[in-house]
Amino acid sequence: MDQDLHARLGDVVDSLVRMGITLKEASGELEKLYIERVLRRCRGNRTRGARQLGMHRNTLNRKIEQYGLNGDPNAS
Repeated sequence: MDQDLHARLGDVVDSLVRMGITLKEASGELEKLYIERVLRRCRGNRTRGARQLGMHRNTLNRKIEQYGLNGDPNAS
């Protein structure tokens, strides 16, 4: 991991710790946001999105349902 990314993530983690956010809450929100952004970049194509995320398409579909996402690239 490059130094800039490490420093930026460190700043985010420091903020989350100060806010009292648990690791489970933080990792869940990060995963949800990451999936949303990848799906947007892939214009909702779940097969391409799953490939970019490094997971099976069925796993991505389950996570989309888990997080209440619709996979619509135009949704915010």
